[in-house]
Amino acid sequence: MGHSMRVRVGGVFLLAAALLCPNSALAQGKKLFRVCADPENLPFSNRQQAGFENKVAEVMAKALGETVSYVWWGQRRGFIKNTMNATLDSARCDVVIGVPQGYDLVRTTKPYYRSTYVFVYPKNKGLQIKSLDDPVLKKIKIGVHLLGNDYENPPPVHELSKRGIVGNVVGFQTFYSAQNPPSRIIDAVAAGQVDVAIVWGPAAGYFVAHQRVPLAIVPIPSGKTDLPFAFNVSMGVRPGDDALRLRLEKAIDEKHAEITKILEDYRVPLMDRKVEAK
Repeated sequence: MGHSMRVRVGGVFLLAAALLCPNSALAQGKKLFRVCADPENLPFSNRQQAGFENKVAEVMAKALGETVSYVWWGQRRGFIKNTMNATLDSARCDVVIGVPQGYDLVRTTKPYYRSTYVFVYPKNKGLQIKSLDDPVLKKIKIGVHLLGNDYENPPPVHELSKRGIVGNVVGFQTFYSAQNPPSRIIDAVAAGQVDVAIVWGPAAGYFVAHQRVPLAIVPIPSGKTDLPFAFNVSMGVRPGDDALRLRLEKAIDEKHAEITKILEDYRVPLMDRKVEAK
C-alpha cells in the first residue's frame, strides 16, 4: 500500500522487545491477546498503557475473553518483522491495533475509525486556513513531519511541494528522542516558532488538548489531483489468520460505541468510516 505506515506520527522507537506479564494470565487459564505496540508513542501507545490504542486493546481483549500481553518494538522499518513475524515465539505477537486499512504487511480488519491530516494554528492570529491552496501558505512558516529515509513523507508534504511551497516549510522529525518529544510540532505552534502545522489528526487532537494556547484544528481537504489525506484505520493480523480477523471484526462491531468513546476522549478527529476493499 503506497501510504504504508506513514499516517502514524510521534513516539520513541526503541529497538527492544519484551512481553508484559504473560504468566499471570496463563495461571488464570486465560488466553493471551498478544499485541504488537510501540513503547513510547503517545497518543497511540506506550509502555505505561496510557495511549488510546492500549485502551482499545483492553476492550478487544475483554470482548474475546482474553488478557492483553504486549510485545514492544519501535514502530519504524522492521516493526512487523520483529514482532508479528518474529522467529522466537516468545517475541511474537498477533495483533497490531492501528494500521491503515490495506497495509500490505498484514491482513487488515474492517476499519474501526477514520481520521485525516489537519492544520493546527493559533485561534488569535487571524488565520482562516481551509485548504492547501490558501495563498497565505506561501508567506508563513509551516511545520511538517518529515519521515526521512525509512518511509515516504506524508501526503500533505508532497502536495505542498507540488504547489511550490518549499522554502518556508520547517521539518520536524517523526521519531522520538529526548530533544524531540511527540508534542514538539504542536509546542512549536503554541510558542510561535511556526505559524501553522500539518499533523496527522489523532496526534494533533491529543496534543492540542494539552496546550494552554487556544489552537484551531481544521481538517485538510484533498483536491481532485491530490493524494488522499484521510485514511481508514484498522487492526492487523498475520496474513492467513482469518479466524482471528473475523473474531476481531465481530468485536469491533459489538464494541463500536465503547471504542468510539475512547477515541473521542483522546480528541481523535473522527470522520465517517469508509469501507474499502481489503
